[in-house]
Amino acid sequence: MGVPDKDPREEVIQAWYMDDSDGDQRLPHHKEPKEFVSLDKLAELGVLSWRLDADNFETDEELKKIREERGYSYKDIIDICPEKLPNYEEKIKNFFEEHLHTDEEIRYCVAGSGYFDVRDRNDAWIRVWLKKGGLIILPAGIYHRFTLDESNYIKALRLFVGEPVWTPYNRPHDHLPARKEYLTAFMGNEAGDHAVDAAA
Repeated sequence: MGVPDKDPREEVIQAWYMDDSDGDQRLPHHKEPKEFVSLDKLAELGVLSWRLDADNFETDEELKKIREERGYSYKDIIDICPEKLPNYEEKIKNFFEEHLHTDEEIRYCVAGSGYFDVRDRNDAWIRVWLKKGGLIILPAGIYHRFTLDESNYIKALRLFVGEPVWTPYNRPHDHLPARKEYLTAFMGNEAGDHAVDAAA
């Protein structure tokens, strides 16, 4: 490689603008030419990222520090693949419906890989490829969706503050306080004046 100052996170988390094709959701869906998005730009949308040691996630001091600093008291592991996830087809379909949560969504990939798609300020889709060793935090109120990639497998550590609430609110749910707070914090506009046609 030999590129100076390369962000080590980019080996486990990459992001790019998606094309408009409605082909297999598990394909990369790059634009032509490819249009990558920096992790700093993701942070401007509230999406935070780390690179951690997935082979030692049970004892990783850095993960412990993140959990303590952010108050993540709950954790579990989810295996998403046809063989291990009950009602796999239905769940994958639900995960890929555009939705938001009223709490942060924290996912740490300890094996495999998958795609989290998030909306930018202009409502365009950014595809975030999370691979082994990558941890991302999606802020409460951000519209997003998830799918596996062509490997058809991800093993992820899920973290949460207190008792977990995994309720998805499918778009549109712009009236929720979490959505209004997200728009104010990250979209640079007063809550509520960013009603986007949800039929798109």
